[in-house]
Amino acid sequence: MHKSRGQSRRHGRRSHRHNPWFRQHGSKERNNTRVRQSPQGSSHSDDEAPSTSSSTAGSSSVPDLPGYYFDPEKKRYFRLLPGHNNCNPLTKESIRQKEMESKRLQLLEEEDKQGKKTARLGFNASSLLQKSKLGFLNVTSYCRLAHELRVSCMQRKKVQVQSSDPSALASDRFNLILADTNSDRLFTVNDVKVGGSKYGIINLCGLKTPTLRVHMHENLYFTNRKVNAVSWASLNHLDSHILLCLMGIAETPGCATLLPASLFVSSHPAGDRPGMLCSFRIPGAWSCAWSLNIQANNCFSTGLSRRVLVTSVVTGHRQSFGTSSDVLAQQFAVMAPLLFNGCRSGEIFAIDLRCRNQGKGWKATRLLHDSAVTSVQILQEEQCLMASDMAGTIKLWDLRTTKCIRQYEGHVNEYAHLPLHVHEEEGIVVAVGQDCYTRIWSLHDAQLLRTIPSPHPTSKADIPSVAFSSRLGGFQGAPGLLMAIQQDLYCFSYS
Repeated sequence: MHKSRGQSRRHGRRSHRHNPWFRQHGSKERNNTRVRQSPQGSSHSDDEAPSTSSSTAGSSSVPDLPGYYFDPEKKRYFRLLPGHNNCNPLTKESIRQKEMESKRLQLLEEEDKQGKKTARLGFNASSLLQKSKLGFLNVTSYCRLAHELRVSCMQRKKVQVQSSDPSALASDRFNLILADTNSDRLFTVNDVKVGGSKYGIINLCGLKTPTLRVHMHENLYFTNRKVNAVSWASLNHLDSHILLCLMGIAETPGCATLLPASLFVSSHPAGDRPGMLCSFRIPGAWSCAWSLNIQANNCFSTGLSRRVLVTSVVTGHRQSFGTSSDVLAQQFAVMAPLLFNGCRSGEIFAIDLRCRNQGKGWKATRLLHDSAVTSVQILQEEQCLMASDMAGTIKLWDLRTTKCIRQYEGHVNEYAHLPLHVHEEEGIVVAVGQDCYTRIWSLHDAQLLRTIPSPHPTSKADIPSVAFSSRLGGFQGAPGLLMAIQQDLYCFSYS
């Protein structure tokens, strides 16, 4: 009885082997089992290997294997090792850097080929003019859309910077540029090859096509301390000085320094240069701002760790306001006696300058972001405020209702202290992300108008510094964008 059962089972197995349907499906099940087991075995043997996959692999429906990278060109998997292994060319960071560089080069090639681009679907110069003639657009809308069209068509051109020391221009790297109110001067902070920083002012009066030639005026003032914040200051006249916040090192405390702009004029004799106006001992300042408000005349503010200082340059008197977090961004209102501050905690608050530092209720407005606030910009009517944070969020706030009315998508930031540029006359917002891309939005409806890749390979140490103006070089200048990166200065002018 048992023997007959065993024979029947053996006969059943033999019949399954001879049946082609069972052979086909059995092989599929075995293959699926091996595929499911192989990633488990590889991840078990390489517990410390990072898990990643390329965007190209994902787009071609290649399965992700933890600890392995699929090369779409060679069509095979390669094992990933921890990033600290310098001998291994395949790390998560190196693969990401390779993909970003490939994307940057592709965008640069597209920008060079496409002379005319449209920011909005269906809008070009002829259709815009036609709608204006038919009465579909008022003057304000027409000017705004015309600026958007011209921004989308800006072409990159390299600016020739002249200096009395050409060798320094070839080695010094741009760290920061800041245009003055009339956009006829550009203050620069350059990192020196031997270490430290030096300052200069570029005269933009020669920034005219087709030559694009400017001159940099340097001075002998040199510091090896990090520059945390910079602002133009109007002490004797408009933009007569530069306010610098320097980080303290070793036994040297941090300070806020006012440098006269005349210090950089090359017409002064070498031995008769004007000295530094004044320096205030302020430890650990993260941000600074100069006041143009008549109720805080000749005053500047500094944002410290858990404190805000408002200092009078003439009398030296200080007002101190305690905060619960580090103050990373500041700006004075012009019409209302308010100082707006952005904190590491994500809080944005306004200080009523009429209140004493010991008094209560000096917080006039309070807004909140989800991450550390890196920049605050007050719009001209002082009814709205724009702020950006370290999560890459850019929001437009209504100060009357303390509600967010618009958000600008696409900005990239993880931890850097990046500025935000708002230009109401042209109706645009400009910001450089940590991915080294310069993005331009419409202030009116948050439409992303332009994404400009960096002319140099992307690096977190080489984030471009930009300045936009409707009159580069003064009142007779043309609108455009200036971009400084490494040793080069580029101009994106309206064509």
